[in-house]
Amino acid sequence: MALRVVRGLVKAKEELARRRQSALEGQWPKADRSEELFGEKLSPPQVVARILDDVRSQGDAAVKLYTRLLDRVDLERLEVPREEVAKARRQVPQPLAEALTLAAQRVRAFQQQSLPRAWLDLRQGLGELVTAVERVGIYAPGGTASYPSTVLMTAIPARVAGVDQVILATPAGKKGQINPAVLFAAELAEVDRVFQIGGVQAIGALAYGTESVPKVDKICGPGNIYTTLAKKMVFGDVDIDGLYGPTETLLVADDSASPAECAADLLAQAEHDPLASPILITTSQGLVAQVQEELERQLAGLERRDLVRASLDGQGCVILVDSIEEALELANLQAPEHLCLLVRDPWAWVGKVRHAGGVFLGSSSPEVMGDYVAGPSHVMPTSGTARYASALSVHHFLKRVPVVGMSPQEFRRLAPVVFTIARAEGLTAHARAVEVRLERMRDGKEGNGAG
Repeated sequence: MALRVVRGLVKAKEELARRRQSALEGQWPKADRSEELFGEKLSPPQVVARILDDVRSQGDAAVKLYTRLLDRVDLERLEVPREEVAKARRQVPQPLAEALTLAAQRVRAFQQQSLPRAWLDLRQGLGELVTAVERVGIYAPGGTASYPSTVLMTAIPARVAGVDQVILATPAGKKGQINPAVLFAAELAEVDRVFQIGGVQAIGALAYGTESVPKVDKICGPGNIYTTLAKKMVFGDVDIDGLYGPTETLLVADDSASPAECAADLLAQAEHDPLASPILITTSQGLVAQVQEELERQLAGLERRDLVRASLDGQGCVILVDSIEEALELANLQAPEHLCLLVRDPWAWVGKVRHAGGVFLGSSSPEVMGDYVAGPSHVMPTSGTARYASALSVHHFLKRVPVVGMSPQEFRRLAPVVFTIARAEGLTAHARAVEVRLERMRDGKEGNGAG
């Protein structure tokens, strides 16, 4: 197959802008069942709003109804019993169980290193508490595949942060059962409760609470366009981690890169979704042709080659530029979910990266390592949101609470500043709150200062 080749910085910027808009538009589903389900033709946002309203007002009954209508699964109960979660370990092949266990250990170790610390400065009477969200809902998608890795990558950061209760929602398969590997991952991640529900109804249940599902304070995890819209609509009733679109990888390669490795990385990304975005930016004309040949050769041996080809045809491209500086300019403009540097001395270029969900350096650190075992969460910002958002981590589950406990001496020193600004803003009661204390101090009646 032949990926579209774009030459030059100017044309590349135009192409990436066009692709970004195309990718956003491509997320809207082609199939429309709204008239069948609701008796009228509705847009995807209207469908999501209708389902959320029903879950809010009807609770479990609405969750079961939409699971039957949309997922074609009849649920007797929403929650997976603890004993069923516990016995899943015996149903997971030993090599997979060991792999998930090691991945969990590495994710936990990385997040523990990332934990911020509270601080108190008694001299200034200032500090900051770091406290965890109490209850978090984790969403792990199903659909074309099950993702035990996503359970580890979302639930473990929450648990390391100190969240009191972690709730997992993940859809059951056609036979009404959750993949045992997903349940085993939930056990490894110390998830408290598991609900076999997915889609918009799962987001609604977590956001509003039902007879069976407790209301959470925050919802985290990736999903399709419907669950993403649902997260957007419930924001404010609960917090969310972010809005995630189709997955993205951008490779920056020079003539030292292996054509086989470049092709393999692009194919691995394309395997996720027909809307996945696999892009190669290179300074090497020779690499372009070699990667094209490798793509065709490797594609033939893939189980999901039709899906992969759809991704490559729709979103894949190769960009040829004059320098690594130009390549990184484009990368920062794109702000991809995954940025892979397959260049000589990749560490020398890290300081040029400003916007990326995650950076993967050199041949030994392909993005697929980050998907499973490197340590950072693989839930990363997409669709250019890496310009302001970060990969999921313990920080998403923590709140920072400023502490002010000034001594009487510090209060007296700063009181004139407060008085001056408050009067300038016309807030005389604010100014008076300072004056009252100064008057008491002059009368020898100091209050309960912290210092």
